[in-house]
Amino acid sequence: MATERRAEVRWQGSLMEGSGTIVSTTTGAIGEQAVSWPARSTDDAGGVTSPEELIAAAHAACFSMALSHALAQNGHAPEELRSSATVTFQPGEGITRIALTVEGTVPGIDGVEFEETAQAAKENCPVSKALAAVPEISLEAQLVG
Repeated sequence: MATERRAEVRWQGSLMEGSGTIVSTTTGAIGEQAVSWPARSTDDAGGVTSPEELIAAAHAACFSMALSHALAQNGHAPEELRSSATVTFQPGEGITRIALTVEGTVPGIDGVEFEETAQAAKENCPVSKALAAVPEISLEAQLVG
């Protein structure tokens, strides 16, 4: 069965001087969040989020789910996965790079199999597929513990 998720945003003013608010989401889990151009185009976000930060969170979560599932299907359910996604936004160009990293504590698996499984998860998670137009999506995977 398909699911749908919705987010509503209210924006006021021009791109450079204006600002917006994520007003609501389907589940309410995110809550109201301020968004602005400076938050996406400078390092001084001032506690305001950006589309790229939200994409990073979505990508890291989706990748973690895909990797956890793939590992468990191969008989190696992870004890813990610590994933991150760093989204690079270049004004005038858009999203130019996403760097995924993962450290995993996975009993009974070697580093090569972990890296191969992580690579497959990166390529097959739905968010990676949705972001296929990004010029570079890299992955650094490390087995720990």
